[in-house]
Order: sequence, then C-alpha cells, then structure tokens
Amino acid sequence: MTKKLLLGVEAIGQGAIDGGMSGVYAYPGTPSTEITEYIQENKVAIERNLHREWSANEKTAMESALGMSYAGKRAMVCMKHVGLNVAADPFMSSALTGINGGLIITVADDPSMHSSQNEQDTRYYGKFALIPILEPSNQQEAYDMTRTGFELSEKLCTPVLMRITTRLAHSRAGVIPVENAAPERRLSIPDDPHQFILLPVFARKRYQSLLDKQVKFEEASEESPYNSYTEGTDNSLGIVCCGIGLNYLLENYSNGCPYPVVKVTQYPLPSKMIKRLEQQVDRLLVIEEGYPLVEEQLKGFFGYGKPVTGRLDGTLPRTGELTPDVVAKALNLPVFEGSPIPSMMVNRPPALCKGCGHHDMFKALEEVLSEYGYGHVFSDIGCYTLGALPPYNSGNACVDMGASVTMAKGAADAGLFPSVAVIGDSTFTHSGITGLLDAVYEKSNILIMIGDNESTSMTGGQDSSAFGRIEAICEGVGVDPLHIHVIEALPKNHRKLVQLIKDELEYKGVSVIIPRRECIQKTARTLSKAKQ
Repeated sequence: MTKKLLLGVEAIGQGAIDGGMSGVYAYPGTPSTEITEYIQENKVAIERNLHREWSANEKTAMESALGMSYAGKRAMVCMKHVGLNVAADPFMSSALTGINGGLIITVADDPSMHSSQNEQDTRYYGKFALIPILEPSNQQEAYDMTRTGFELSEKLCTPVLMRITTRLAHSRAGVIPVENAAPERRLSIPDDPHQFILLPVFARKRYQSLLDKQVKFEEASEESPYNSYTEGTDNSLGIVCCGIGLNYLLENYSNGCPYPVVKVTQYPLPSKMIKRLEQQVDRLLVIEEGYPLVEEQLKGFFGYGKPVTGRLDGTLPRTGELTPDVVAKALNLPVFEGSPIPSMMVNRPPALCKGCGHHDMFKALEEVLSEYGYGHVFSDIGCYTLGALPPYNSGNACVDMGASVTMAKGAADAGLFPSVAVIGDSTFTHSGITGLLDAVYEKSNILIMIGDNESTSMTGGQDSSAFGRIEAICEGVGVDPLHIHVIEALPKNHRKLVQLIKDELEYKGVSVIIPRRECIQKTARTLSKAKQ
C-alpha cells in the first residue's frame, strides 16, 4: 500500500476503518476531534455507511458504542481526557460487562493544557477500570494499534482503552496501511443473557471474572509486539519509555541510545521485562507523558531497592508536556537554551473573533451588571469562555461542561443576586439541561444566557444537537414561555438586549435569554464551499 502522511488522529481513524469498525461515537473536544471528522469524510466509511454522527455528550457516546458492541459489531468511542470524566459511569461499568463486538475507547490527553482545564492522565482511568491500555509512540503504531485493537478486545473479551496526547494527535508522519481491510462483523446477540445486566447478583460475578482476567491481560502485554526490551552498552542507567516519550529519548541519540530501554505502549506493565531491566542497571529513569503512573508502580515493584527517578523526584518536571530538551536535561546532555525573550514581547491572549455574536451578548451583559459589582457571572466551556478576559471580564467561574447553570443555581441558593449563567448551545445540550431541570423544579432565581451560534464552534463548527431547538427544550423542561426570549445578537439590538436582561433580572424565577447569530467562521466556511 502507498504510504500516507497522516496526523496521529487521522491514523487512528484510518486504523478503525481498516479494522472492521461499524461505528464511531464521539463528542468533539481538542485534541480528539479530527478522529471522527476523518471518518466522516472518508470515502470507504461513506460507502460502507458506517455510523459517524456526533453524540450529545461523551456519556451518550460511550453508551451508544457499548450498545453497538452488545449487538456484536466493532465500535469506537472518542473523546478528550476531561470527556472521560463525563463518560466515567458507563466506562467503569463496561469493564464489568465486557464486550461482544470489539470496543476501543480512544481518549486524547492534553499535557500543558493547550486547550483544556486540567492535565489529567487517562492511564489512571484504565488502571482504575482494570482494563488493557494502548499508548502508541508514533503515528504508525496509532494506526496498527487501532486496527488490531478490536481483535485484542475480542480475544480478551474486554473494552480496550487507547490513550494519546496532543503532540502525537496533531503531528504528521508516514503511515503504511494494510492492503485488505477487515470485514465488518455480523449482527450477533451475546450468548450469556446476563452479561450486560449489572444487577448486584450478576455484577459480583462479572467483577470476579474481571479480576480473573488480569493474568491474561498481563500475559498479553508481555507478548505484545508493541512492548520491547532493547539492550544497551552502558548499564549505569536503565530507561522505561512510555508512549511518545520514546521519541523524545531517541531524538537525543541519533546513533542509538547507549542505555538499555524498555518500551511500554501496552498496559498492564510488562513486569518481567521491567524486572529484567532493574537487575541489569544501577538506577532507573521513567520517561512518561502525564502523571508519574509508571514511576509510582516501579517504586512499588522494587521497594527500597535501586533508585527510580522521573517526575516524582524532579528529574523531569512535574507539570507540562515533555520535549526532547526536557529529556536531554534529565540525561545531563547539553541543551541549546537560546536567547531570553525580550521584555518588550508580551503574550497575546486568545480573543473572540471579529464579528462574533458573543461580543454583543457580553457588551449588553457587562453594561447591565456594572451596577451590581464583581462576581455574578458563571461561565462555561466554549468560545464564550473568552468573555472572562478583557475587555469584558464577564465571567467569574468556568469549571466544567454545564457547570454554569448549576453553579449559578447554587450561588442563588446561597443568596447571591443577580446570579447569571452563560452557556453555549452545544454545551447546553451536552450537560446544561439537567441543571436547568433542578433550577426549574426549585424555582431558582437565576438568569441563563444561552449564546447560540448554531454550531459547536470552539472545536471547528461541528453540528450542534441544539440546532433550532433550544427554545422548545427549555419550554419542555418547564421554563415559563413568557420568560424564554430569543434575540438576534447584532449591534443594532444592543439597547433591546440590555433592557431584556434588566427586565428578566427582576423576575423571581428561571429566565432564559437566547442571543442567536450563526458563528462567523461557520458562515465563512459555508460561503467558501458555495464558491467551489
């Protein structure tokens, strides 16, 4: 086959198609978004009519993928690391149910928080759930692991977690795909009628079964073609490299690393390889992206034996993503530092696009709330989060998807007035509706501003589940129709929006204002396609 130049996320999408997948389920989130977008635009996926629509959130995506697996077909679910928090309930339970058709859960972590609110390491979720983890070190492995991951899932009768990071997701390399893709599996219902029923009487048995499988999971890691032991010429140091950390090591040694290296890209840890390494070297260095998961485990393996260094002891920094220079410093290799940044250079924080309808929402909100002082706006995850920065400074909290509504409610419960939530259309259907249910039930005194730009704009303009339905959803949940208002977010409507906000702040209950205008970037893309 001809080599393809693919992003890591594209390699995963191609691997899933070639691995006989019947459907992908996902909610967009950087750096995982392009996996699903690649599948959506792939000719083979279109010809085979693979499922490739976006889900309302990561929990619904996980549950839908598990349903496809139940029906005997291969499925993949994709999300960013904080999305797994949303999907944690079905994710943890899927470890007990096991699978029927192969199931891969692909999660993209974001070390250094390029586009995220934390740096959490998804490998801990895999360890928590007691399921195998794949962590590719390059784009070819990302393709191969995805393609064969379905087979691994079916062989071990378990979901398989694939963890990637931003640098692998968004860098390109040559990938050689297989000539013959695997066929899709036929529809088949599980033989065990109780497999997917987690009533306590069955769940206890499923948990014991999961524990019994751990030996097979470790054997699979020891035998995995993705884990390896490489001898070295200098045994003063042994290195354990996890995932993309191997690339950072090898970039410092063009003629090969002089130290023995254990490459770990499939978990549980291949303990035999690592114990063999420990017996041959004076000390160990763990190079891993994210939290010190492996470093902590090795300290447990070897007790007070040979020293284990890495992120925990400061040999590598505790925060941020790895780089070749960071690894070079840990190995006492020379690093070119370059000149210091001149003091005249200042950071340019991100800002809302010129022409964005959110400008009009925040201008009106800022004007009305100026008389109340600081601390009344609870924002959410989306483009509009930038309203918390100058010039608007309209946002005093941004914690997780959907938290704007519930935090505004809780603050109102505490007596804060006014208490305003700012949330986007896609985030509202992702996880804002349940908070609105609570607020309506308790008649909370809050104002909810739903900035509707008619797409999931922050991640590239994907279709939103809320499109054209926000008012109906709010009314269906129980908001008084007299206090649901839609207004076009334009400068000419500024005075009208200001007055609308003032009027609804006077209402002692739940109010919803929906400033609506299509995302300027979505408009530009639509016009560009029309010209082609």
